[in-house]
Amino acid sequence: MAQVPSSAVAAAGLVGGYAVARWTRKRPLGGVVLGAAGAVAARAWHQKAGAPAAAALGGLYVAGFAGAHPLAKKVGAWPAVFGVAGVVAAASWAVADRG
Repeated sequence: MAQVPSSAVAAAGLVGGYAVARWTRKRPLGGVVLGAAGAVAARAWHQKAGAPAAAALGGLYVAGFAGAHPLAKKVGAWPAVFGVAGVVAAASWAVADRG
């Protein structure tokens, strides 16, 4: 069975967390999605690249979540979320998923 790349899990967590929070109007539920995907991605990062890389990518994941809020005021909510998800996915791919 093929394994889902951690970059896809991280990006899906950021996009999915926002989507769930927006469409259900329950921010804590979006946080559950964000946290669950972040935990799955962090475990994969740790296994593939080690603890320091997992810590750095986890910090980027949290910074992406936090950074999307002020960025959304400038470019809109969806572009901000997709932008930070792309940055996190690219970093994750470069550090942990690239072959």
